[in-house]
Amino acid sequence: MNIYVLVKRTFDTEERITIKNGEIADDGAEFIINPYDEYAIEEAITVRDEHGGEVTVLTIGNEDAEKQLRTALAMGADKAVLINTEDDLDEMDEFSAAKIIGEYLKDKDPDLILAGNVAIDGGSGQIGPRVAELLNINYVTTITKLEIDGTDVKIVRDVEGDSEMIETSLPLLVTAQQGLNEPRYPSLPGIMKAKRKPLEELELDDLDLDEDDVEAKTETIEIFLPAAKAAGRVLEGEIADQVKELVDLLKNEAKVI
Repeated sequence: MNIYVLVKRTFDTEERITIKNGEIADDGAEFIINPYDEYAIEEAITVRDEHGGEVTVLTIGNEDAEKQLRTALAMGADKAVLINTEDDLDEMDEFSAAKIIGEYLKDKDPDLILAGNVAIDGGSGQIGPRVAELLNINYVTTITKLEIDGTDVKIVRDVEGDSEMIETSLPLLVTAQQGLNEPRYPSLPGIMKAKRKPLEELELDDLDLDEDDVEAKTETIEIFLPAAKAAGRVLEGEIADQVKELVDLLKNEAKVI
C-alpha cells in the first residue's frame, strides 16, 4: 500500500509566543511535529504493518523541518520528502500549501493519505480536504477509527462529541482526530535507523511550479496577541453584601445586566 502522511512543523505547545516587528518571533523557539499529525503518522505505520507497503512523510518548509521529518522516520516511517520553499515564497496560505502538495502527489498514485485534523498554529483544517479535491479522491475528516479491507474502508469520525460511521473506498485521504490511537515515542534503535532512511529535498522548480502558481490568496493584515486580562476580584464581607456588590458590578462595570 502506498501511504503518505502530511506533516507540519509547529511551535512546541509549551512555547511562549512573542511578537516582534509585527511578526511571530521564532528565535530560539522549540518546534515539534504538529500533535495531530502524530496520530496520522502512527495510524499510517499501523496500516502499513497490517497491509504492507510503504509510508512516506511529506512536509513544506525550510531545512529546519528536517528535524521533524527525522523524528517521523524514527517513529517508523520509511521515507521523507521536504519541499523547500524558503527561497521561493515569503508568504504561504492554505491554497499555496495544498497546491504544492497536490502537484507533488498527482503522479504518485497514493492509496491512502493521512494528515492531522488541524494544525495547532493556524487551526484551519483546510489542507487535507483541499489536497483531496485537487487529487479528486475521497476524503473523511476527524476520524477516530480506521478499518481497511481490500479497497473498502470503514471509518468512525468525531462529530462534535458524537460519532458517525462512514463506509468509503481507496484511494482516500483522512484527517486524524485525538483518540484515533496513541502515538509511539521514537526508540533509540528507531532514531539510529532514521539517520540512514532516505530524505528527499525538492524545490518548486522540481515540481514545475513557479511563484505565481502558488501565490497566497489571503493577506495577513496584522498579527497581535490577545489583550491582557485584568486580575479577578474577590468579594468579601457578608453574603448579602457580596451579592449586592456583585449585582452592582455586573450592572455598572461589566454592563451585562
